[in-house]
Amino acid sequence: MSTPAVQALASQVGGHAGVMTTEDGSLLIKPALKRELEFYQRLQTDEDEAIATLRKFTPRFLGTLTLEGEAKEGSSEGGALEIKPAAERKDEFLIYWLSLVLENLSHRFSKPNILDIKLGTVLYDETASEDKVARMIKAAKETTSFETGVRLTGFQVYDNRTGLPVNTPKAYGKSIKPSDLPDGIARFFPLGTDSLEGPPEEPKLGLPHHVLLPVLKAIRSEIAEIRSALAKIELRMVGGSILVIYEAEWERADAAIKRYVEESKRAPASEKVGEEEEEEEEEEEEEEEEEEDDEEENIPPPAFCVKLIDFAHTRVEAGLGPDEGVLLGVDTVLRLLDGRIQQLEQ
Repeated sequence: MSTPAVQALASQVGGHAGVMTTEDGSLLIKPALKRELEFYQRLQTDEDEAIATLRKFTPRFLGTLTLEGEAKEGSSEGGALEIKPAAERKDEFLIYWLSLVLENLSHRFSKPNILDIKLGTVLYDETASEDKVARMIKAAKETTSFETGVRLTGFQVYDNRTGLPVNTPKAYGKSIKPSDLPDGIARFFPLGTDSLEGPPEEPKLGLPHHVLLPVLKAIRSEIAEIRSALAKIELRMVGGSILVIYEAEWERADAAIKRYVEESKRAPASEKVGEEEEEEEEEEEEEEEEEEDDEEENIPPPAFCVKLIDFAHTRVEAGLGPDEGVLLGVDTVLRLLDGRIQQLEQ
């Protein structure tokens, strides 16, 4: 297997630097921290119903590799494709030679509006030093994290006039108060108009009402499903995010959300399949992944995408109970979306 050509991810709005994308933009390559790799591997193999539900709300995990080395025969544990490293080095926390290979969630969008929402009231894990614990508690209390369980890490929204993204940096999310969060959500989900009149320096943002409202409702529905799954899993998720992406190109978004609504109407019939049959279908899907990859370009582009990301400090462990700080954050997101939906319905 040859080393892929990679470049820095241009559309990254949150998280740590160092995330790369393949030359065609379809895959992400990011440093493989031990816990994140273990979590993705668990998602592929754990038969727990809540974990299985969560799997569809995480980026597709294609395996691991190094940017130099020799391909190993077969697959590693958890379905991870490994590349034999040129020089194997590791310590307790970091697998230096491995990188995660994930789908690039924004790749299938023409103009992706992207929001990273950091979840949780606790910003440190059990390995943190006393000094870091103190700093993270202070950071949580000085931002919206401690009270609401969320922080708007950063977002981009495309300008309908220029066709370029308008970025809102991390500093915005760190500076606002809980009472400002509804305004932040409205800034990410602006209502567009047909008119492009006004000063040329003034961005023209947003989808038209008849597209934006069903997109918001669909996003809200999927986040509610994520909430239901997280409430059944004993875990701690520190530094995890909900990533929300939706299409900014009007005609493309309109066609895509209409498809989504129609498919949702047909979904109840397919949901009558028994749990055992569903598990068999999932196994068949995994076996057919390569064929699906070849056909992926024929899949219609999506209206939106909602995924959980960033699991470097996530652990699933019996006895922990659900992460109440993360659940508080998801509840806050649902409440904010409800508020924006009500604004548009009025």
